[in-house]
Amino acid sequence: MIKPFIPQLVYIETQALAYPLGNELKKKFESMGIEIRETTSHNQVRNIPGDNDLQKYRNAKSTLVVGVRRTLKFDTSKPSAEYAIPLATGCMGHCHYCYLQTTMGSKPYIRTYVNTDEILVAAQKYMDERAPEITRFEASCTSDIVGIDHLTHSLKHAIEFFGKSDLGKLRFVTKFHHVDHLLDAKHNGRTRFRFSVNADFIIKNFEPGTSPLQQRIEAAAKVAIAGYPLGFIVAPIYIYEGWQEGYEKLFVTLNETLPDEAKKDVTFELIQHRFTKPAKRVIEKNYPMTKLELDEEKRKYKWGKYGIGKYVYQTDEQEQLKETLHGYIHEYFPEAKIEYFT
Repeated sequence: MIKPFIPQLVYIETQALAYPLGNELKKKFESMGIEIRETTSHNQVRNIPGDNDLQKYRNAKSTLVVGVRRTLKFDTSKPSAEYAIPLATGCMGHCHYCYLQTTMGSKPYIRTYVNTDEILVAAQKYMDERAPEITRFEASCTSDIVGIDHLTHSLKHAIEFFGKSDLGKLRFVTKFHHVDHLLDAKHNGRTRFRFSVNADFIIKNFEPGTSPLQQRIEAAAKVAIAGYPLGFIVAPIYIYEGWQEGYEKLFVTLNETLPDEAKKDVTFELIQHRFTKPAKRVIEKNYPMTKLELDEEKRKYKWGKYGIGKYVYQTDEQEQLKETLHGYIHEYFPEAKIEYFT
């Protein structure tokens, strides 16, 4: 059983104390007896405890920085949404393959932003610019926001903000089952609540520190009963011995566990395993015992934006993955929408 995340160490940016949520979190962590340090900026966070890089990395993953989001220009977030809405950065999970390891670089601590209202005002401006089109916002590009929201309720605040919106929709994805505080949010069907799922082999070998599959699916059932539109991201789709059977078992389990109302408006997003050269270096440093297959010789090189290419599966393997998973979804979830395979 994965318990809800509690940080071992908290840094609070001085500026965060000018916001009600900053003071609320300070009082909350003081009452829990957690060590709190003040800092002028997250960039000044130093002295993460640990005798070596591995220990410091693990301790950083249990360190929370309460700060202010200074940049209110949103990144794009294709193919899942028009924009990424920045409510938090970093993750307490230890997924070996995660791209956040390279984007976080030497700062793998978790950051939550207390100026939520300013972030939502910025989101409104983006919606106004695109009116009368609907604008979708992805809240989990740089974090697993559900993993910390039982402490901050920033996500819940955003869900209710979009619940009142005519032109905005919110989306996020999680590997955690700690969703109870979100079930009574006034979402008005404008937030798609997605869960990252995978074959048992992947979760057991490459996703330490996250909720087991069964708990994720049980949480998805609660979310569906609470009326949220539901979705699943199957990622990374990974070739291993017996992968066809492993992925079929995933869809059978989903089909058997989810209530019927969850199967009508359900979406699937399919993302094959890929890695970059920088990611490979970081993964091998942070998880030296990983069994993750990172053999560039077996892969196809795909040019990416910013000139950084990715190693993806060979074309015939991609076709086999796509065909197989599409087949399972059509069999077990005939009313589902497959949003993309990439």
